[in-house]
Amino acid sequence: MKKLLFLSIAFLSLVSCSSDDNNTIEPNAVAFAEASVNLTAATTPIELKFASPTTAAGSVTISFVETDVISGTDFTTLPAAAGKSIIVPFEKNVSSISFTFNKVKDAVEGEVKNVVFSITSSTIDALVWCNKSVQVNFNQTASLGKVLVASVGGPNQPNQLYLDLSSGATTSIKRTAWDFGFFSGADFRVIINGSVKMAVKKLETSDITLAQQIDNGVNVGSDTPASNGYADNPTGVLTGAGAGIGTAIAEISVTDNDNKVYLVNLGTEIGTSEPKVGSVAVDGDARGWKKVRILRNGNGYKIQYADLASATFTEKIIEKDPVYNFSFFSLTSGNAVSVEPEKTKWDLNFTTFTNYTPNQGIDVIYGYADFITSNAKGGAKVYQVLVASGGSYADFTKVKVVEANFDASATDQRIIGSNWRSGGGPGSLPSIRTDRFYVIKDAAGNYYKLKFLTLTNEAGIRGHATLEYAILK
Repeated sequence: MKKLLFLSIAFLSLVSCSSDDNNTIEPNAVAFAEASVNLTAATTPIELKFASPTTAAGSVTISFVETDVISGTDFTTLPAAAGKSIIVPFEKNVSSISFTFNKVKDAVEGEVKNVVFSITSSTIDALVWCNKSVQVNFNQTASLGKVLVASVGGPNQPNQLYLDLSSGATTSIKRTAWDFGFFSGADFRVIINGSVKMAVKKLETSDITLAQQIDNGVNVGSDTPASNGYADNPTGVLTGAGAGIGTAIAEISVTDNDNKVYLVNLGTEIGTSEPKVGSVAVDGDARGWKKVRILRNGNGYKIQYADLASATFTEKIIEKDPVYNFSFFSLTSGNAVSVEPEKTKWDLNFTTFTNYTPNQGIDVIYGYADFITSNAKGGAKVYQVLVASGGSYADFTKVKVVEANFDASATDQRIIGSNWRSGGGPGSLPSIRTDRFYVIKDAAGNYYKLKFLTLTNEAGIRGHATLEYAILK
């Protein structure tokens, strides 16, 4: 009896047991040394321990269950698996044994891949104790790259698409799903939805109950000077002073009286007409007008909104969420809506866009299709490489990256913008520019090169761009 008690105590010193485990005393016991293993190398030993040295040679049979991996494709073991089992031999007088786990493929960021091994039986009289299973987790690594279609839904371009290069994940949102984005950082700034050509004008009053009139000059178009400040600065920089600098809505003041009412042109619905092949029809019917006033609410915001003639208004609270760049709100639904992924989980946004463009000697605010912005606020950086000076995409490696070239993208989200394509004006169809590609550094420090392969799908339909990207090492 003393010997049996000693064996149990010795085993308990090797592995942790819960108080409600079976306390039956056996001559020996076997368990995995750990309950979980995170793979950090291509080859990893998976150890099992005995409570006391084995009194004879034998083997332990281990079964396994896979999650999003396949034995022989994503991993192998030594001894080799037969079906969903491994037989691990041991000699007499050993206190531990192991088998080898060989990782063949990494999990890409965002993927959950693991194998759970469980002790099934032993040829000796040994209790399976405590850590009866071990979960072997594949470490997540940045995607090596791929070819993918960045579709915004066709020639009406109804969606905004967010792309995360390190996981290869894309997220789409209908571009009419939101109206305002409330900044989650230290400043109190609010953006408007430029993908539907929204425009706003600051009024002289802070009384939202007063009736207001439509002002057709508050619009996005070739006759609207950027200096009027009716649209957000397209660089994405939120702060600044003066018309056309920073957000169209002034910084939200801590003093309520300083927060004026805004006349809001809600822009256009998504187009529904079918354009000629290779063209777009992004604008639909007018979405109408509202009057809006925004105040602070502690560390969040308060929005008041109403129809122009209304003497009453609706009021809602919007909280900051530091996980995201912005908290988004829809006047149509009267609710907060999910738009962007978490700020560290996207790099590029494919969208229609309100930009500045020169017209008769001044900058005007103008709508673009097939536009691409970068996630500057989340830490993504971009620069353009012209093949004539920087060499080909195929030959571009990490040693050729020029860190200083990323600087401009910290204050301008439009480095890719519409520069990746040409044409698209009256009488001409657009096409990709093959004389350039882009270098992107994400928030985690991964470097990628990216080039565009097509602007349309095989039928020539816009809104289905194809791109290729690869990690730089």
